[in-house]
Order: sequence, then C-alpha cells, then structure tokens
Amino acid sequence: MEASFGPTFSAVAAGAKAEGSSSYKQHRRTPSSSSTLTYSPRDDDDGMPPITPRRSDSAISIRSLHSESNMSLRSTFSLHEEEEDTEPQVFAEQPSVKLCCQLCCNVFKDPVITTCGHTFCRRCALTSDKCPVDAAKLTVVVNNIAVAEQIGELFIHCKYGCRATASAAGGAAASTSTVAGKPGAFEVDPLGCPFTIKLSTRKEHEASCDYRPVRCPNNPSCPPLLTMNLEAHLKECEHIKCPHSKYGCTFIGNQDTYETHLEVCKFEGLKEFLQQTDDRFHEMQLTLAQKDQDIAFLRSMLGKLSEKLDQLEKNLELKFDVLDENQSKLSEDLMEFRRDASMLNDELSHINARLNMGILGSYDPQQIFKCKGTFVGHQGPVWCLCVYSTGDLLFSGSSDKTIKVWDTCTTYKCQKTLEGHDGIVLALCIQGNRLYSGSADCTIIVWDIQTLQKVNTIRAHDNPVCTLVSSHNMLFSGSLKAIKVWDIVGTELKLKKELTGLNHWVRALVASQNHLYSGSYQTIKIWDIRSLECVHVLQTSGGSVYSIAVTNHHIVCGTYENLIHVWDIESKEQVRTLTGHVGTVYALAVISTPDQTKVFSASYDRSLRVWSMDNMICTQTLLRHQGSVTALAVSRGRLFSGAVDSTVKVWTC
Repeated sequence: MEASFGPTFSAVAAGAKAEGSSSYKQHRRTPSSSSTLTYSPRDDDDGMPPITPRRSDSAISIRSLHSESNMSLRSTFSLHEEEEDTEPQVFAEQPSVKLCCQLCCNVFKDPVITTCGHTFCRRCALTSDKCPVDAAKLTVVVNNIAVAEQIGELFIHCKYGCRATASAAGGAAASTSTVAGKPGAFEVDPLGCPFTIKLSTRKEHEASCDYRPVRCPNNPSCPPLLTMNLEAHLKECEHIKCPHSKYGCTFIGNQDTYETHLEVCKFEGLKEFLQQTDDRFHEMQLTLAQKDQDIAFLRSMLGKLSEKLDQLEKNLELKFDVLDENQSKLSEDLMEFRRDASMLNDELSHINARLNMGILGSYDPQQIFKCKGTFVGHQGPVWCLCVYSTGDLLFSGSSDKTIKVWDTCTTYKCQKTLEGHDGIVLALCIQGNRLYSGSADCTIIVWDIQTLQKVNTIRAHDNPVCTLVSSHNMLFSGSLKAIKVWDIVGTELKLKKELTGLNHWVRALVASQNHLYSGSYQTIKIWDIRSLECVHVLQTSGGSVYSIAVTNHHIVCGTYENLIHVWDIESKEQVRTLTGHVGTVYALAVISTPDQTKVFSASYDRSLRVWSMDNMICTQTLLRHQGSVTALAVSRGRLFSGAVDSTVKVWTC
C-alpha cells in the first residue's frame, strides 16, 4: 500500500519478517570509540539486509522532513508523541517519508484514511479542518491497516536504552521535537538496554527487559534497581520484613537473620489461624460488597418503578380526559342521529301520504340490495372489475397476475383465464371490442374480447399502472405523478401527451362527457378532454383520493381517511362530507334512474354502503365479504364487488 502525498522520497528498505520466525527479533548494538553507534548485522534468518546506521549526539525530529529548506531525513527519528504518551521512541534507521503524517510531520500514530483519500494520524485528522494537499474537509473513513503494519515492522531502541537529549530544552545545535511545550527528543543511552526491537513488539520485550527499573519489594527507600540486579540485591537487602508484619511483628533484617527469626517468631505458629481469619474477613468483605450492589440495584429498581407509576398516573389521567371527550362526542352524535331519524320519519310519512293518494313516488325505502351469488376462482385479492355489457361478461383482475372472464347471464361460470402480466393486475378498461389491462409490471396489454386473446403489449410507465379509463377514442393511464394519453389506433396505442403537475399516485380516473377527473393527494384535477388542459382543481382533505364517481349533479370522491366528499358539478362547491366507513374508501360506483341516483362505496372495513344522492344519507350497509372490498362495477341494475378475500359477489334488488 502506498500513501502518496507531497514530494516523492525514496523509502528505506524495511526488513521482512521471515516465515516461521518468532514474533520479534532482538539486535544487540556495540558502542564504538567515536561519538556514533554502529549496529551489528541482523541474523541471516531474519531476511533483512545488514544495517549500520549512525546517530548524532542528539535525536533528530521528524518535524524537519517537510521543512522548506531541508527535505532529507536524518539518521535518528523520535516518534510523534501525544500529550498523554511520553514514552521515548527512537528509530534504529530512517523511516520512509511516506510513513509520516503531513499534518504533524511525524511518523503516523494510529493512521487512518480520510474522505479525500490521504492518510493522517487519527488525532491529526480529528483536530484539523482541512487536508493540506487538496483543502478538502477531513473526515475519518477507515483505519489504514497496511500503513500501521509497515510502521509496526520498523525497528526502535528499547525505551530502557534511551535517554532525553542534553539540549532538548532548546539547544540550537540539536533538532528536537516538542509537544505542547514539553521536550520530546531522545537519544540512545550507551549504558542502557542494547537491543533494538520491532515497534509492534516493544511491549513484549520491555515487560521482560533486564534494564527495566524496579523498586526493592522490601523497602521503597532502597536505591532504584535494574531487573537484572534485583535477585542479587534481595540476598543482601537489610530491610526484609517478617511475613507476619501486618499482624504486628516488627522484625526487619537480612536474609540470614530472616530465616533465624522465623524459627522464634510468635506469629509463625499461628499462621494457619491468621490465614483462616484473613480468608473469613475477605469473604465478609466480598459479601458486604455484594450486599451493597444488591442495595444499589434495588434502589435503581425502586426509582424505575416510581417513574413507571408516575407514567401510569399520567396515562390514566389522559385516558380519563379522552373518555370524557369521547362521551361528549357520543352525546353529540346521538343527538345528530336522533335529528336524522326524525328527518327520515318525516320523509317516510310524506312518502306514505303520497302513496295513499295514489301517486307513485320516485324513492322506495324498501329497495334493498341482496347478495345473489359469488364468483370464486382467483388465487389472490381482486383489485379491479370491468363489465362488457354487450356480451354480459365480467372481467376481474387479481394479485395472481391473471384476468378471469365470467359469464353473468347464463352459466355464471368462468369462461377463460387470461394470462400475460408479470405483476398484479391493477386496472381494467373496455373500449369497443378491446379490453385494456394495467399492471404492477408497468405494462398495458391489449386483448381482443371476441377471441379473448392478447394482441399487443405496451411498456406504458416507469411505475405500476394504477388506473385506466377510455373516452373519445383515447385511453388514459394513471401512475406515479403522471397521466399518459394514448390514441387508440386498432390494436396499437400511440402516446399523444403526458399530463403532469400531479403531486402523488394517480389512483382514480373517471371520464364523463367532455371532462377527465383525476385524483391524487388531497386533490382532484378536472381536465378538458379535447384540449387536454387542466380547467379546475378541487382541494379536499382526508389524504390521497382513492376513488371518484360522477353523477348528473355531483362529483364524489373516496379518500384514504374513510371520508366521502361531494361537490356540486356546476358550481364546484363542496356540499357534503359523508361519513360512516371506518377504512379507506377504495371504490365508488353509480346507478342512476330517471327517478333517483344511488352511489355505492367499497371500503377497507369489508363493507359496502348504499347512499341516496337525493338526501345524502346511507340507506343500506352490505356485509358479506371476508376481506377489504377493493373494486366495484355496475351493469343492468346489478352491482359487482371484488375483495381481498379473492371473491367477486353479485348484488341485486
């Protein structure tokens, strides 16, 4: 791995660790008569070339590597130190400049790669704002393991073979490195440890180094010792204490008198008892500590229980408030229901009076829709329905990626299953003798109704085709934030225009007379079919518009939040919001007669509702499906409903 920055310097050859060798190699140095130190060649099995670096009387800082006047490396380098890390680190040979951080000008300390692709010390990268090479903002990405391994292979002098330079406090002759005002330059101590070791294994060596300073275990006031001299010192030390000194024995002497004392020490005969006492005391301390932990744990649990109790009290108060609010709302709803019941009774009385007078009214309160049958065959939810009145055929699209053709006049059975889509069938539409199907696979397939064969496939949108409608020999397809207008030319669809400016999925499209109605998020747009321009926008509430129906006098839409909004078709003013469903209103359908108009709504709550548009009230709720009702179609006074339970039901009066 190469870290490339600044001018290019030649790297000093680094020794490769021989296969099967130990984790580190030690190399003894031999002082010469001059002021420099020479190094003996490494072992042959180390796989490294002989190295004979020389040092000056003072260590040289890496900081001079990137100076304007001198870009060369000197014979000895001191490793960059953080404020909390003051251990001396003197390299045995010149590290490559490529192993130096360009921010602190020292050998990398915990090297990391930043977002600009350069390598710096972790601390430098975190404390600096910009890269010195390309002025990019510095953000740490990952540790540079390759560089860290190269640095770990560098040889340094044991810290017990180094000393601070005599001129580290600021001598002009020595080149020193200071960190936060502290001297940071070291040199080789000829009286210290003679070994050089790999930086990655220094801790292992220094933990067992014979030159490591230690204190006499008998008396801290004894002069400092080296590890190699400790054993000899203990034989001569005059401060050996009796092992029972903690019990009160005051003996202090050397090794010879120590052995004599043990024979007469009064505590020696009691050592087993004293040891047992110590053990019991230690056990009691452990038990006491465990009890303290238990008490702390219980206090913590008590605090948490208190917090939970406070939270429960707040929740209870909140629920009481909600209950009071719901009670008030229920009271208001009850009064409203009573008013509606009174209005219905008055209307029924008026109708009965007209019937008694021999005048047949246009509204029959006893007109009840009943389920007359169920079409079963789909292997997944039914999402769309379409009726071909000429042949009394019903088409249903499903999550099973098929379209089933049902006979609604004679056999009441599935005549054929149309296969061709690779996704859920979401929309169906009929124009002349052609059936058009839209799918989650983003395509529209054209089918010949006479032969029930596929005649064309069009890649229509980049997203699922949610809805289809035809008018004026044009096909309109709705998807995410777009409506495409297609000219119908035989079995071909020619893209005529794309209607934009929509804010969400177009899940509802209805063509009525010379207008196209499209529903998206809290918006219904009305388009002139001849000019294909938006002529009016209706703002609504309740989330996305999932369904639209147009009657002779009203525009009706069903929303995600269970509501049905009604506008006057002439004034475009909202006249009523119909409530009753407790789920998204997925579909709307209209049955109109000269005397009355009924709107049917299908919902996520598994119900269908029948609405009289004369007085805007629900006259019937139909509950037969076992899943959300997602699609509606009407033909010859009959209502067809498709649902997530994979069935299609037929309703008639």
